[in-house]
Amino acid sequence: MSLARRHKERILAAQSAASAPNGGAAAAPAATLPAGAAKPTQADIAARQIGLRLTHDLRRLKEIRSIDMKIAAKREMIPEYREWVKGLLEADAGVGTGLAAEVLPTMMVWCIDIGEYHAGLDLAEFALRHHVAMPARYQRDAATIIVEEIADAALKVQGLGEPFPPDILVRVDDLTAHIDLHDQVRAKLMKAIGIEHLRDAEEMEATAALPRLQAALTSLNEAQRLNARVGVKDKIKRAAKLQAATLAALAPTDESGAAPDQGADA
Repeated sequence: MSLARRHKERILAAQSAASAPNGGAAAAPAATLPAGAAKPTQADIAARQIGLRLTHDLRRLKEIRSIDMKIAAKREMIPEYREWVKGLLEADAGVGTGLAAEVLPTMMVWCIDIGEYHAGLDLAEFALRHHVAMPARYQRDAATIIVEEIADAALKVQGLGEPFPPDILVRVDDLTAHIDLHDQVRAKLMKAIGIEHLRDAEEMEATAALPRLQAALTSLNEAQRLNARVGVKDKIKRAAKLQAATLAALAPTDESGAAPDQGADA
């Protein structure tokens, strides 16, 4: 795509969103033009074209069975929508109407699917700020998708013994802390955050580890409170045991090197 075409697509995306009622937050279906209606603008035509492109790509994805191949296809498709999405972000006026209104929330999900979490969260901030409705095929609201998809991705990686970027998890928490979500969904995020705090604590020296262990216990206990079946009991015991051992190691000792007997008579 040439520089001129990229610029034009951003402008048309901005115009399409700005001209939609309420920014198109409700993602209303495209209406049929009545007789005598005004001729479609360039922005209208561009919105229709981007919507058709999305329809084509969704149909292509539906025909792919392999998850890995779906992810590879999404990675290939996303650049084709990048300038349109940039135009929406720059205008900061909503997502438009009709099929074009599904582009930004779909790209949000696809970015998460392919592991481009910060890019996905940039779109999530926009979607939450403008109360953008998710396409019906997702069957969840934007906040639930953001929390659940990233938490699931983190827990999958952590289950393999690998770390997940804690800044991503903290950003998700900050972004959605004020939003009403199902407890089971929030519990997954708290579990993932707690696991990362615990992992960090285990690699730190004692003094630095204590606040991280407390953070791990806070998150893990909250996950347990929200969903008793979330599977954090062993991790809570592990964090508490490590916290007790760390406190004991940091306790003051007498000249012989033994900890003073706090119960001895004066």
